[in-house]
Amino acid sequence: MTHHFADIAFTDNVKVAQEHYGSREHNERLQAGAGPNDELGQREAEFITQRDTFYLATVSETGWPYVQHRGGPTGFLHVNGPNELAYADFRGNLQLITVGNVTNNDRCALILMDYPRRRRLKILGHMRVEEAASVNAATLAAVDVPGYRARVERVVFIDVVAFDWNCPQHITQRYTESEFEAMSHRIAMNIA
Repeated sequence: MTHHFADIAFTDNVKVAQEHYGSREHNERLQAGAGPNDELGQREAEFITQRDTFYLATVSETGWPYVQHRGGPTGFLHVNGPNELAYADFRGNLQLITVGNVTNNDRCALILMDYPRRRRLKILGHMRVEEAASVNAATLAAVDVPGYRARVERVVFIDVVAFDWNCPQHITQRYTESEFEAMSHRIAMNIA
């Protein structure tokens, strides 16, 4: 059993770089023994549904990468099963670069961050975008964000191919306003 993320990411040139900088042996162990990491488990599903933001990368027809931030209420990125994610796509800046990119090359990469706990999950997949009007009512209801002021224009589906948990090294701790308030409240309760 090999680590599917490493099988995809560790190209020949990456292996040469790993050898040059002395990390190839470490990465060979990762590639050989960490499990396939091609289906999301309970740990990954819980992590994903606790996020209110992620970064999404696609590649243009000209070969340039494009990275976009996606945010919403906690849980707006849905885990539909061990190999599928989905989220509602609302009207944004109307550039539609990601939507256009995936019509030519459906590969995508996601990075989901938990800054307070210094955790990071990387996901590789294939992305498809469907008009909201063509999606069945149950799926549309599942990705809708009740009370959100925007209308769902599209639904984005990501077929998960591989994932990898990244080390916490170099992740700067950051807190949302609500996380900071909760932490301050706990500290105040312990002092009192």
